[in-house]
Amino acid sequence: MSSDRQEPASPVRRRLLDEAARVLAEEGPAALSARRLVKAVGASTMAVYTHFGSMPALVREVMREGVERFLSRVDAVAPGTDPVRELTELCRVYQEFARAEPDVYAVMFGGSSLAGFELTQDDRKMGVALLRHPRDAIRRCIASGRFRADADADLLVRQLFVQMHGLAQLARAGYILGIYGPDDVLAGLLRDFAVAAGDDPEQAARSVRSGLAG
Repeated sequence: MSSDRQEPASPVRRRLLDEAARVLAEEGPAALSARRLVKAVGASTMAVYTHFGSMPALVREVMREGVERFLSRVDAVAPGTDPVRELTELCRVYQEFARAEPDVYAVMFGGSSLAGFELTQDDRKMGVALLRHPRDAIRRCIASGRFRADADADLLVRQLFVQMHGLAQLARAGYILGIYGPDDVLAGLLRDFAVAAGDDPEQAARSVRSGLAG
């Protein structure tokens, strides 16, 4: 009897998703095959089609699963009386996710080529929808007077997204060298981001320190 019948479907499904993400991120789509996946996880070839229907559907599910895993972390960040601290916590969670789930992150945000396994526009919109949480935090920063009244939350969150992605990619590649590590860069980046948006420098520094401390 194949191992995928000897245990609940969910562990097999999770292992298939993790292995697909790893292969895509490290070797690209040409290396991805149902035979290779099931050999790696100890299941039958039928497991891929039972759980996902097709290989392209499996790749799409890597993206969707990644979003769910990301959201499970983000949802643990509760709004409080300090919206800059909240925004900092969300950015800390972003970096933690990128470090903990590097292969899934690479599939979600373009670190691996998906040629032949194309994500739809709706799939990409699902990824961009993750910006809703930091955008809402930025809006609370504006409403509380921490950020300028004329600040554009939609523009600011996209600027922040670019910075978060750049830091995650460079940190993974080992390019954050010298006396300042990724956490130091993150702290400085968030403090300067808040000040540029209108926050008081001392308040910004306190909120960032608090948010990064968890």
